[in-house]
Amino acid sequence: MKNLFKRLSLCCVVVMVLSAALTGCSGGKGGEMPSDSVSETTGAAAGGEVVVGIQQDIDSLDPHLAVAAGTKEVLFNIFEGLVVSDENGNVTPAVAEDYTISNDGLTYTFKLRDGIKFSDGTPVTAEDVKYSIERCSGLLDGTPLIKALSIISSVEIVDRSTINIVLSEADSEIIYYLTADIIPASSSETGEIIGTGPFKLDSYVPQEGIVLSRNEYYWRDGLPYLDKVTFKIVASAESAMMELQAGSIDIYPYLTDDQANELSASFNIGSNGSNVVQALYLNNAVAPFDDVRVRQALCYAVDKDAINEFVFGGRGETIGTSMVPGYECYVDTGYGHDIEKAKELLTEAGYPDGFSMDITVPSNYQMHIDTAQVIVEQLKEVGITATIKKVDWSTWLDDVYKGRNFESTVCGIAGSLTPSYLLVRYQSDAKNNFIGYSNVEFDTLYKKISTSLDSEEVTEGYRQLQTMLYEDAASVYTVVPPVLIAMNRKLAGYRFYPIYVQDMKYVYWTE
Repeated sequence: MKNLFKRLSLCCVVVMVLSAALTGCSGGKGGEMPSDSVSETTGAAAGGEVVVGIQQDIDSLDPHLAVAAGTKEVLFNIFEGLVVSDENGNVTPAVAEDYTISNDGLTYTFKLRDGIKFSDGTPVTAEDVKYSIERCSGLLDGTPLIKALSIISSVEIVDRSTINIVLSEADSEIIYYLTADIIPASSSETGEIIGTGPFKLDSYVPQEGIVLSRNEYYWRDGLPYLDKVTFKIVASAESAMMELQAGSIDIYPYLTDDQANELSASFNIGSNGSNVVQALYLNNAVAPFDDVRVRQALCYAVDKDAINEFVFGGRGETIGTSMVPGYECYVDTGYGHDIEKAKELLTEAGYPDGFSMDITVPSNYQMHIDTAQVIVEQLKEVGITATIKKVDWSTWLDDVYKGRNFESTVCGIAGSLTPSYLLVRYQSDAKNNFIGYSNVEFDTLYKKISTSLDSEEVTEGYRQLQTMLYEDAASVYTVVPPVLIAMNRKLAGYRFYPIYVQDMKYVYWTE
C-alpha cells in the first residue's frame, strides 16, 4: 500500500527536477562548479569554515514558528522531520528509518531510526515525536501551526520506537507536510534550540547572522564535512558584491543576472531553476484592487517577457498563475501584454485616467526591487502612477505579510514539494492569505481534492484552481526566477534542491 499511495501523492510533484546549469570559469565566462555527487567527495578535505551571505534576518529560531523562506533555508541545517526532502524532490527517511500506510490511508506508522540523537547527545524518543507532531497539528492547544496537519486526529505511541499518526480523513499529500521538524518535548520548558540536523546552533545575533557548528551526533556517517558555517546577513546586493570580492563571504546564492556575469571570471557560478512564484501581489481587500477589472487591467499592462529579459537575463520562466511550470499540473495560461485592453478595463472600472498606487518592496531583495522598477515604467502607459516604497524585511513581514496593510507588493512565494503549498494560501480563511483573496468555489474545490486519492482528479483539480486565480486576476504573476549562486572556487559539494534551502552538509573545501 505504501508504494501505491506514494505514487498517487507524487502525481503533481515536480516532474522535471530542477537541474543545475553551470557556467564555465575560464576567461570572462564562469567555470564549471565542482561535482556535488557523494561518490566523488571521497577524500574531501574535512573541516574548515564557510561563510554564506543571506538576505534577511531570522524571524524565529523555533522551526515550527518560522514564517519566511529565508529563515527556513537556514534552519534546514539544524532540524529534520520524520522524513526530509532530498535534492531530487523525493521524500526520504530521516528521524524515521521507515514508514507504512494503512490500506484506508488514515494511519501512518513510523519506525524511529535506531540510535538517533539530538545535537546535545540526548536520544530522540517517541515522546519527542508525539510532542512535535501534536504541536504542529494543533492537538496540543487547538491552534495548528501547519494547517495541512490539522487533519491529524491522534498521535499514538506504540512502543519506544514506533509511532502511529492517525488522520481524520485521507490526504494524498500529507507525507510532504510530515517533514515538520522534530524537537525535544522538553523544549516547551527549556526553550533550547536543538535538532537532529547536520549542524547545531552556536550563536545568533539579530541583524548580524547565525553561526552553526558540526553536529557530532549526526546520524549520517561522515557528514557534514565542515566544522562551522556562518550565515551572515548582507544588507544589500551591492554589499554582497563587495564582500564576495573581498573574500569575507564564500557563498552567495541570490545573484542577479548582471552580478553573475560580473563575477563569472573569479567565482564558480551555479544556475538552476527555482520553485518561487514572483508576482506583483495585489491586496484584493482594498480599493481599487477589490475590483476584478482593475486587477485584470494590471495583468494586461505588465509585460512579463520584458521583466524576464531585463531583470533575469531571460533565465526565468514567465507565468500566469500561482504555480511553477515544473509541476505536471501546471496550467500554461496568463494575460498577454495588451495596453488597449488594459485601458478599456480601467475605463469600465471608473478609472479612465488611471490612479496612483504604492508598491511595497522588501529592500533586501534586489530582484524584486528591479522588477518593481520595470513595472512602474510599464504602468505609466495606462495612466497609473506607481510609487515604490522600500522597507526593511522585518517591516515588510509585519506590515505586509502579517498585517495586510498594503496596496501592492513585489515579492516571491516559495513552493514546497507539493503544488498544494502554492495554492493552499488562497483559501479564504488561510492564515497566510495575505492578499485577501476570497472565492467560495476555490475553497470548495480545494477541500474536495485535498482528500482525494485519485491522481487524475487531484491533477485536474489543481488545474482548475489555477484557472480560477487567473480568471480572478488574484495578482499579477510574473516570473519564476532563476537561482544564481556565486561560490569560492576552492569549494565543492553545493547541491540545488527543488525547495528553498541552503544545505551545507555536503559542502567541502577541495584544498
